[in-house]
Amino acid sequence: MAYTKNKIHKLNSIKMKKFEELKALIASIEGDADKFYNKANSAAGTRVRKGMQDLKNIAQAIRAEVQELKNKEAK
Repeated sequence: MAYTKNKIHKLNSIKMKKFEELKALIASIEGDADKFYNKANSAAGTRVRKGMQDLKNIAQAIRAEVQELKNKEAK
C-alpha cells in the first residue's frame, strides 16, 4: 500500500497524540506525587502507582508504534 507524504503526515499526527497523552498523564500525576512524597498522603501514593502503570502501558504502545514505523521505512 503506497502512502503519499500527506497521508503519512496525517498518520504520524495521529500517532503523536499518544505522546501528548503521555505528557498529560505525567502532569496529572505530579500533584499526587507531591502529596505522597512531601505530605505523606498514602492515598496519593496509590494514585501515583496507578498513574505510573498507565504511563508504562502508554509508553509501551508508543515504543511498538515507533518500531513499526521504523520497520516500514526500512522496506
